[in-house]
Amino acid sequence: MHWIHDTVFYNIYPLGFCGAPKVNDFQLNYRLDKIYDFIPHFKKMGVNAIVFNPVFESTKHGYDTIDYYKIDSRLGDNESFKKICDALHQHGIRVLLDGVFNHVGRDFFAFKDIQQYGYGSIYCSWFQNIRFDSRSPYGDNFTYEGWAGHYDLVKLNLQNEFVVDHLLGAVRFWIEEFGIDGLRLDAANVMDVNFFKRLKNMCKEIKPDFWMYGEIVGGDYNRWANPETLDSVTNYDIYKALYSSHNDRNYFEFAHSLDREFGDWGIYKSLYLYNFADNHDVTRLASIIRDKALLKNVYTMLYTMPGAPSIYYGSEFAVEGTKRRDSDDDLRREMNLNALENPDYELFEHICKLGKIMHSLEAFQYGQYKNETIQLEHLCYSMKTDRQKAYVLLNQSNEPRRIGFNTGFNGVLTDVLNDNAQYPCNGWVEIVVEPKTSKILLENDGSFEMTFDDIESEPQAIESAPLPCPVAEPELIPEEITPGKYRHFKGNEYEVVGFAKDSETTEKMVIYRALYGEKELWVRPYEMFREIIERDGKKMRRFERIN
Repeated sequence: MHWIHDTVFYNIYPLGFCGAPKVNDFQLNYRLDKIYDFIPHFKKMGVNAIVFNPVFESTKHGYDTIDYYKIDSRLGDNESFKKICDALHQHGIRVLLDGVFNHVGRDFFAFKDIQQYGYGSIYCSWFQNIRFDSRSPYGDNFTYEGWAGHYDLVKLNLQNEFVVDHLLGAVRFWIEEFGIDGLRLDAANVMDVNFFKRLKNMCKEIKPDFWMYGEIVGGDYNRWANPETLDSVTNYDIYKALYSSHNDRNYFEFAHSLDREFGDWGIYKSLYLYNFADNHDVTRLASIIRDKALLKNVYTMLYTMPGAPSIYYGSEFAVEGTKRRDSDDDLRREMNLNALENPDYELFEHICKLGKIMHSLEAFQYGQYKNETIQLEHLCYSMKTDRQKAYVLLNQSNEPRRIGFNTGFNGVLTDVLNDNAQYPCNGWVEIVVEPKTSKILLENDGSFEMTFDDIESEPQAIESAPLPCPVAEPELIPEEITPGKYRHFKGNEYEVVGFAKDSETTEKMVIYRALYGEKELWVRPYEMFREIIERDGKKMRRFERIN
């Protein structure tokens, strides 16, 4: 079986999580190294996969990519991120990256080439609807298509073979060099599904258990998640039902969504969806739910329904944050475990318990969902495999509720969430659920017990390791040039095809050709090709090997 069925995700927006500057100053700082301090926190929660929102070099917020092959200098460098991936993997935590392949920033090398050379640029076909008969809102001597009307996000042409090669090459690089385990595909609903097919084929060839999910806000999820394209999508239908069914005191909304998706005739029964209660694009759960006493019920639902649960960083402590028209800053705050604002440690403990329950019971990994009984303010549903059956009981009212349902089972129901309380069962059973609480009942012979000895209500304070100070980069020395692909410091990519000697001087020359455009052959002295140059006070290779 695929690892996704036993996965609890933790979703981090790194630039906010690390308190990075909003505008990239391109000064190397190892801010993301703070992740090491969070590993015990992840393990206590049962988190075994991290989704990092954009980590590639960008100008501002991460979704305006400059370089797909480089970690944002505000977070560290490729070497430091490789060590982070290794450490997470050693602790059994997988790594997924945010693949922003629909658009790039205006500082992306191919776009800057068009700014410099205009119609003569070999990259004009890399972007959607480049036209030279008018000016862009930024004053360029051409216009182009910006994603959703945002002209700082330049829409890529995913039907251009060179664009696809560049993106697939980047994904291959992160899999082979860093061992990443999956991707979140940003803005997947507006992308070419044929690109997803090629991406999936390549990733599965390199790493058969690689897992990809797309950001899909609405529509038929089967269009994007199927055997040929993506493995899954973001379950926005359930996201809305999770909080509004509590705000409106109407569990029929949640039950309807689950029945529609995963019931006997559910349209997504074949999918294992990515479920969440909040993320970096929406108001945090603790700010949108009207009665915070019901937060635990929301997370009980999130962890026990079909699909993989995901926690957005800080929400395990009921951190608040409201989406505003002009800013997402409130959703993407810096987080330090020793400096939390009014943390809800009871909620944290509840989520830790849910993580252990989810990992321990196959009913919540592979089970078939069924609605057992429902009223406006209380609900019971079951999750069942051939070997195990569990019931989830929820009461969001202000009074105790007696919930009755037929099990067809003779034995004991053990409440694995609440001190292993036992309820004798002979077919029909009635269970009292206290106000604004939930129960998770497991069918068994009375011998099963769930223990949480390793979970403390309040996480112990940690002594954060000092973040490495920006250090001088190691001195660059010229490297031997061999056949292969190289990137010129201005961004163009070439392939070294051979070497020759000057007939007059016998000086060694490099023969290379452009990878894009007309693929002309070029020749340059070997020592010049491999020399170290300086631009804007920074030393770099004239040609950097890229594979």
